[in-house]
Amino acid sequence: MAISTYEMRAAFTANCQPEKAAAGATVSFKALDLNLHTSIAGNVAVGGPSWNDFSVAIEKPGRFTIDFHVPKKDYQFKFSQSLKLAKKPLNLSYTHTKSDGRTILDGTLVIDPANKVSVNHVPEAGNVMVKYTYVHGRSTTIEPSYDFGKNSWGLAVSRKLYGGDMLRATYETSSKTLGAEWSMSLKSNGSIKVSASVNLADEHKMPKLYAETTWDFEMRAPCVFAHRRQWFQSGREAYGWKNTRLPIY
Repeated sequence: MAISTYEMRAAFTANCQPEKAAAGATVSFKALDLNLHTSIAGNVAVGGPSWNDFSVAIEKPGRFTIDFHVPKKDYQFKFSQSLKLAKKPLNLSYTHTKSDGRTILDGTLVIDPANKVSVNHVPEAGNVMVKYTYVHGRSTTIEPSYDFGKNSWGLAVSRKLYGGDMLRATYETSSKTLGAEWSMSLKSNGSIKVSASVNLADEHKMPKLYAETTWDFEMRAPCVFAHRRQWFQSGREAYGWKNTRLPIY
């Protein structure tokens, strides 16, 4: 008798900015080697929420993802493949969106657990971005990047704290934007993220604030799959039908 487990996960997200507030929900269902995701999101106003974003996606982890946006009748598909380059893992992905016809090519070469190089290329825009990731002491991550399209540098530094919290700081030379983010895990299967960004080129340098909270729920349901051949075999032995021929399925 073979026993399989179905997993269902639900996540509810709410975020708030000075200009607007939004909310969303995602329900994921895992069966065998496929994941099915359904998500809905919209803006929250005084007169009530406006749910204008609904999508359905099917995913085979490490292979492909097909995402369909229902209101826009738009779809996006992504194919992934892992190879070996000089005995180093090379992860490749190809993403295409129907609405704008944009294609994104991504590649990541994992040199060792602490070092990896990523390349992002958008053929339609002729843009290439290269990012280097270095993990120091399993808690600090440094990510310098260079955008050839904008001819600009970027830097991100993140630090894991005790209890699963994380601090992250970013800076982009093209927009002169400095950002900071604090992610905190909750004991009740949730998380809170607070971020702020400021444009250093702005005369007033007023920061933009953003807060988001997420609640995660998980349910596992064991399902027993006993092949009919196994059922027949058990019944035959129990009732002494030793000479009964097993049906072929």
